[in-house]
Amino acid sequence: MTASAALRHQLEHGLTALGLTLDATAIDRLLAYQALLQRWNASYNLTAIRDPGEQISRHILDSLTILPYVRGQRLADIGTGPGLPGLILAIAAPGREVVLVDSNGKKVRFLREAIRSLGLQGVKAIQSRVEQVEGEYDCITARAFASLADMLQWGGHLLAPGGVWLAMKGRHPDEELSALPPEFELTRSLPLQVPGVEGERHLLEIARRASGGC
Repeated sequence: MTASAALRHQLEHGLTALGLTLDATAIDRLLAYQALLQRWNASYNLTAIRDPGEQISRHILDSLTILPYVRGQRLADIGTGPGLPGLILAIAAPGREVVLVDSNGKKVRFLREAIRSLGLQGVKAIQSRVEQVEGEYDCITARAFASLADMLQWGGHLLAPGGVWLAMKGRHPDEELSALPPEFELTRSLPLQVPGVEGERHLLEIARRASGGC
């Protein structure tokens, strides 16, 4: 089996383990994303994970674990880095307006090239601090970006009424949850199982309290 065939097999096997069905175009784009990430990473140091197989599991499949919980038509991915999870979600479920936000210029240049070369519609990358981003989004995602309190303090203004914040964490962050800003509340905590990856992963769904003043 060639290296590219092995990566496709790993991705398809992982999708089956997650109970996800993606069309051939999405699978091809995910593999093209990994190949582009690998090429750019040699010069731009976009991720510390350099093994292609680990990029499939720790980046792509990890991002896809939250796909069933994404809602609405407008999504913002905060501190997206090389597009995790936002760009992966945009590839897997096209049709949403997706905004990828990062302050690192090299990573945003990579994202813009990925959006262009993969032919993604409705997806844009913004180089900015989160506090300076404008707009309202039905769903906000963040993966290993900052503490929950900091994420919500910096980006809480982006959450539309009735929207949900999906925060990806490793161990269950009990201490961080105790420090949530008072206008926000945890609505659901879900353990995640990433195919081929050991260690704890959790998804925290956070919403604005009905009585919140923001």
